[in-house]
Amino acid sequence: MLNLSNQRVDEELFTHYPLKTLRTLPQPDGGRRLGRWMIALLIISLIVLFLPWQQNINGEGTVTALTPQDRPQTIQNAIAGRIERWKIQEGQFVKKGDTLLVISDIKDDYFDPNLPERLDEQLDAKRGSLTATDAKISALDGQITALKTGLQVKLASARNKVRQSEFKVVSDSTDLLAERKNYQIALDRLERYEKGHKNGLFSLTDLETRRLKVQQDYAKVIAWENKLNVSRQELINARLDLNTIQADYQEKIAKALSDRSSAVSYRAEADGEIAKLRNKISSVDVRQGLYVVRAPQDGYVVRSLKFGIGETIKEGESIATLQPADPSIAVELYVRAMDVPLIQRGREVRIQFDGWPAIQFSGWPTVAVGTFGGEVAVIDAVSSVNGKYRLLIKPKVQRNDQPWPKQLRVGSGVYGWVMLDNVPIWYEIWRQLNGFPPSLQQEPKEEKKT
Repeated sequence: MLNLSNQRVDEELFTHYPLKTLRTLPQPDGGRRLGRWMIALLIISLIVLFLPWQQNINGEGTVTALTPQDRPQTIQNAIAGRIERWKIQEGQFVKKGDTLLVISDIKDDYFDPNLPERLDEQLDAKRGSLTATDAKISALDGQITALKTGLQVKLASARNKVRQSEFKVVSDSTDLLAERKNYQIALDRLERYEKGHKNGLFSLTDLETRRLKVQQDYAKVIAWENKLNVSRQELINARLDLNTIQADYQEKIAKALSDRSSAVSYRAEADGEIAKLRNKISSVDVRQGLYVVRAPQDGYVVRSLKFGIGETIKEGESIATLQPADPSIAVELYVRAMDVPLIQRGREVRIQFDGWPAIQFSGWPTVAVGTFGGEVAVIDAVSSVNGKYRLLIKPKVQRNDQPWPKQLRVGSGVYGWVMLDNVPIWYEIWRQLNGFPPSLQQEPKEEKKT
């Protein structure tokens, strides 16, 4: 105990028999190793922050068809009617022109089973009436021509009569002047005879003879004056007859022209009625073809909207829903309005379909599993009801992608990401924390209108 011996007990004890408690105490090297791991993780984190990250815009939507004719459509009947019999079942595949439904007419105007024959008879009757009207028009044309010719002849005859009356008036006037001259001469002679009788040159008998001669010449003057008045009256009557003939014939010609105009008007009405009958006959023929509702294109009858036999359907009412066969599949994706200016046609899109399990790293599309590639084909110019804008995505095989599944059905759910430019991860984290929209390296180009 006083350490008088040369052999030390504590050294031998600690050398040959170490204590268990000392062996379990932590060594100083563990702290240094933890520090090295933390530094390594920090360096790796810093390196990861500067790795490229592809920005994207996500959206949800459904599977649809790229062209409107490939989308589900409702089949309508063109006329109102009553269901007589169905020719298909729901889910059945039909080809273009196959009969889907047979209906019967419910309008009383088309109840007559011999309606086309009745309309043909009416058309033949109208054509006969039109032929008779044409004959009447031709007869009236001949009558008008005859009246015009008769008018010319009558007018020529009346003019000749007027000229004859004028000539007679001139002749009678000349004769009257001659008689008046003779009467004046007779008066002069009578005056000389009276002077000579007073002087004893002429006898009383000679004087009385001269007086008798004067009376005779005066009677002739009166007769020729009356005859001249009669000739003048005949001239006036001839001129009146000329005007009367022209007026009478003008009246007859006007009446014939009026009858012809009425016939022409009736002919125009007959032409219009014939056109209406032809139109009705064509409409009846087309309507009879509409009693059978046919498939507008190849596809599957998804659902019938009318049921039973004898049910009445309105004009233009939907009867069944048809899904066209082999549609050109596309995806309609809805994105927010604030993201639309960043998207252009041709942008790459990653798509995840409902029913196809997938793992998607939105910023690293190369490591995505189970997603499919596409590109933006259409960007709507107006927003939808929900305030978002619709994108149409068409298939596009990218890198080692698989083609879109053939089992896709219109209406299936879709989740997609529109890929934008690459940015560092630290920038993406900072943008997400601050709620900023994605950014582009350059301004999007305006799309050309086509």
